Amino acid sequence: MGNITRGTTNPNRLRRVDRWMLWRYQELLRNNPTALVVDLGFGATSVTTLEMAARFHELFPSLRFTGLEIDPERVKRAATTSLPKVDFQLGGFEIPTPEKPLLVRAFNVLRQYDEPEVRKHWATMQGRLATDGRLIEGTCDEIGRRATWIELDAGAPLTLSLGFRLPGLDDPAEVAERLPKILIHRNTPGNHIHTFLQELSRAWSSHSGYRVFGPQQRWRATVNSLRENWPIVNKKNRDGELTVEWSAIAPD
Repeated sequence: MGNITRGTTNPNRLRRVDRWMLWRYQELLRNNPTALVVDLGFGATSVTTLEMAARFHELFPSLRFTGLEIDPERVKRAATTSLPKVDFQLGGFEIPTPEKPLLVRAFNVLRQYDEPEVRKHWATMQGRLATDGRLIEGTCDEIGRRATWIELDAGAPLTLSLGFRLPGLDDPAEVAERLPKILIHRNTPGNHIHTFLQELSRAWSSHSGYRVFGPQQRWRATVNSLRENWPIVNKKNRDGELTVEWSAIAPD
């Protein structure tokens, strides 16, 4: 189920979301050490699935990974790189794995769809999650310097996250061009996501004096100031990352 994408793939493109998932789901993965994790729409090569498995296996060596693609030729090529706990199968949003996955990462696959279709495909993937499972749907630039993703459980969206490469960052609001499809057309005055990005931009600008201490210190000060008015999920400041409750920025 789904349409074949361009399949753009680059090494380390999804490193930010992988690191975030390892932080966010430490307890979930400890309680489910042999669970299935799905990389939906891995693209032209198997690199994103293999990198994800390598990162997760450093902490959770018994996890199993399946990369899904609806292009048979991509699956055939990827299958030649399979590992003992990593395989590749034909499939899309219906996630036709025999076992329901605990985690699904679907990156850069929904941008090509019309907005009304997004919720339909969300629901299809959500319906395949294991108990307490999570779906991570997002997008990023070609080399992963800017990324955004939505976290969903089986019933609803939970959070929105933004990820940046801090060195060279001029204005964090520029991430708007990489918002998930459900939000990208809502970045206009009067919408919550627009207000949030504008306040993020102002906070970054107002802490320009921190530049002498490096972009990490400036980012931490920026996030701390946002906590006053926004439900920021991060208990500790994660450099270049920001997670906010979905209810605060959800479209009306």
